[in-house]
Amino acid sequence: MWEQRLIQTKRGQFEVFVAGDGEPLCVTHLYSEFNHLGNYLADMFADYFTVYLVNLKEAGKSARIKEEYELSMSQSVEDLEAIRLALGFEKWSFGGHSTGGMLGLVYAAQYPGSLRSLIVGGASATNLYMEHKDSIYSAKNPANKRLKEILSVLKSSDSTREARIQAGREWTEMSLFDSGRFDEYFSKPSSGKVVQQRLDYFSYKELPSFDIRQDISKIETPTIVYCGRHDSQCPFVFSEEIHNLITNSKLYVYEKSNHSPFLEEKEGFKEMIKDLREMSI
Repeated sequence: MWEQRLIQTKRGQFEVFVAGDGEPLCVTHLYSEFNHLGNYLADMFADYFTVYLVNLKEAGKSARIKEEYELSMSQSVEDLEAIRLALGFEKWSFGGHSTGGMLGLVYAAQYPGSLRSLIVGGASATNLYMEHKDSIYSAKNPANKRLKEILSVLKSSDSTREARIQAGREWTEMSLFDSGRFDEYFSKPSSGKVVQQRLDYFSYKELPSFDIRQDISKIETPTIVYCGRHDSQCPFVFSEEIHNLITNSKLYVYEKSNHSPFLEEKEGFKEMIKDLREMSI
């Protein structure tokens, strides 16, 4: 179980869940809500770091927004900085996956002096992943038609709970190298449900113009970039691009993983975290 803490900051209250031991590491996702069960990604870091799993605004017991722009990546970074200062850390590290990784890149570019190290995976520095033929989000991908049907089920108020659960499972299976291992990967209870308001803001307000390549080319923070070779959400070439743009970075490639190497190749992922810990001292 993760320990809940309510952190009072100059930008409002934030709900944070804490586990582990070692140097501080912040983990969050752009549009997920966490609870005392932790999170599959965050769990992996807890053997090597003291992990602060953050609910951003509109998630859990964290502050509500007054203006819609507070949901943006830039404003979310301001919130993370306020949490860091309230906790009294001179610096901490950041770990993020998918849009959480994109948020981490914005953080490192926006506050270069606040992070000891950065780890991002399954991410992209540009919205072009949405058009890549290997991404299930692209109309060029053969799975895209079915994905759109799945997303309609998930968003419909007429869908039964059972239908939404099945649709969510199918969406996840599209992002696994071996979908037959779904039950094995997700046997342990965890948290990370979608906060629709945050997802909608990202999808309709930020994603259409999202391109931070120039910004991240200036990042000097020691960085690890990782990706599954067969990533069907943010294809591998986009992690490779991030690695090439950040001079002080190392690239880890997981040959038998799709979008979630922290589930699909756990042992290799742990070795990478050990490397991150060395970078964070």
